[in-house]
Amino acid sequence: MKVIASGRIRSRAADVGLAVLAILAVAGDAAAAGLVPRSLGPTTAAVVTIEKSYAAGTIVIANGNRTLDLVISEGRAIRYKIGVGRDGFRWSGTVKVGRKAEWPDWRPPAEMKARAAGLPDLVPAGPLNPLGARGIYLYKGGTDTLYRIHGTNEQSTVGGFASSGCFRMSNADVIDLYARVKVGSTVIVK
Repeated sequence: MKVIASGRIRSRAADVGLAVLAILAVAGDAAAAGLVPRSLGPTTAAVVTIEKSYAAGTIVIANGNRTLDLVISEGRAIRYKIGVGRDGFRWSGTVKVGRKAEWPDWRPPAEMKARAAGLPDLVPAGPLNPLGARGIYLYKGGTDTLYRIHGTNEQSTVGGFASSGCFRMSNADVIDLYARVKVGSTVIVK
């Protein structure tokens, strides 16, 4: 926290929220017009051997290793490096891919807006959108969990513990995964 001139204390989250709003005002129109290039980032995809048997098309996420495996056949998967939830935001369980979106808009959930005052109601698709190039929406029992597998505009967070529970990938990797995954696929988070 830092003290501002009036003696009030302002949090880092508030600073981030204000910065996002300022940048959106300038960059939103340029991004929408296609004037700002969208970086895809590096690819980390590699075919690996896996020990446990899962059905082809299953996604297995290992929070501790910060990896996402897309099972392609018995004992084989495509492995991607991912960013996972920071302390207090990691979760485990089995969910399904409920829907997919290309260059999705981002609507911060109420819980996130409560933690970071100043977040906008909507961040349109584009280079400033934290969901990046693709969004894979995770559902449980037919209900949106609000967790996503998505690209990112902050490449440095891939491989780290930085999110509020979503799984971040480079835009190149999430575009590849998106093309391979079907709505209804099982996602196992460990």
